Amino acid sequence: MSELDWQKSSFSGDDANCVEVRTEAGLVELRESDDGDVILHTTPAAFADLLGTIKAGKLDHHA
Repeated sequence: MSELDWQKSSFSGDDANCVEVRTEAGLVELRESDDGDVILHTTPAAFADLLGTIKAGKLDHHA
């Protein structure tokens, strides 16, 4: 697995603290850039649901 596979959010700019994402073996993997050893694995469908929920503002009350 290459570090080049990880993509950083375009909203994070030059900030080192951001969420990074990649696909690996049919799964979506997520990690926080400042703790790259901890990787969350999920399915593409679950990740799409999460993104839809975020975009709809349904988690804004947690911010």
